[in-house]
Amino acid sequence: MKALLLAGGLGTRLRPLTENLPKPMAPIANRPWLEHLITHLREQGVDQFVIAAHHCSDVIRRYFGDGRRWGVKIEYALEPFPMGTAGAIKNAERLLDERFLVFNADIVHLPQLIPLLEFHRQHGGIATIALTEVDDPSSYGVVEQDDTGRILRFIEKPRPEEAPSNRINAGLYILEPEVMRYIPAQREVSIERETFPRLIQENAGVYGMVSSGYWRDMGTPARYRQVHWDALDRRFPLSMQGRQVQPGVWTGEGVELGSGVLLVPPVLIGNNVKVGDQAVIGPYAVIGDNCYIGARVHCSNSILWDRSVVRDGSRLSNSIFGYRTVAPAGEEFKNSIINQPQEVMQA
Repeated sequence: MKALLLAGGLGTRLRPLTENLPKPMAPIANRPWLEHLITHLREQGVDQFVIAAHHCSDVIRRYFGDGRRWGVKIEYALEPFPMGTAGAIKNAERLLDERFLVFNADIVHLPQLIPLLEFHRQHGGIATIALTEVDDPSSYGVVEQDDTGRILRFIEKPRPEEAPSNRINAGLYILEPEVMRYIPAQREVSIERETFPRLIQENAGVYGMVSSGYWRDMGTPARYRQVHWDALDRRFPLSMQGRQVQPGVWTGEGVELGSGVLLVPPVLIGNNVKVGDQAVIGPYAVIGDNCYIGARVHCSNSILWDRSVVRDGSRLSNSIFGYRTVAPAGEEFKNSIINQPQEVMQA
């Protein structure tokens, strides 16, 4: 079975971090989220992938290539323009001739596939939508289901007292190839607003099942940071690179800590990072590979992507630095998002 990964969105709410980077390639715990997802799915038995890409698609292709390094096969369906969720699926039709999986690749979720696949086989419909349960469904499209799990309708952003459930679309689908007949070609098509309602109306069999485990849309800076804090707190059990040198502190290879450095958990430090004397790192700090942190720097509630430099005496809080960002000495960065556009990602 192939998995189609939808990675073509513009990521506008995460700009400037996504000016030159597809949103699913934004690092989570120092690895691109798309890499975490592919690795997880490979462990679940999926070894063939199609990546639907548009915005900065060359970044994804350079990083993953044909997938051989990860023990998988990767093909690409490049969108000539932003085609929407269903439009991207239709655009990949030539590569999908059997039952297939679809993932919104910017949703942070590591699902267990076997229960979903078994449910899909049992109900015999054309589509299964993985669902997640949220505390407040009023910001989402909520599903109404019957006792068999068949989806009767979607209700967009209902008031809490009017919501038929607290279940929403988790961004993972199991689809039969016949679904292609319901998607028009060569235009933008939303699977949520057009395709699924049409399939429901025509009684093609759209079912939903709750997919347990961590789920979060990382599409805003606040949510992107929260994914990291959840990973550091182990509420999101993402694999961490490096070793745990003290409770809540993970460091990679080749890390050099100056005298008097204080690491306040939770902290994740990547490979080949140098930290100057008397720096304070944490709580809630993620430092990417090949970063340099100067003396007397205070860095908390912040994320630094690879090859960033923070010079002596600077203070960072609640900030995100993109690749190769340089913070001058003695500056304060609070609630800042800074990105340098010239970085080319390499696997």
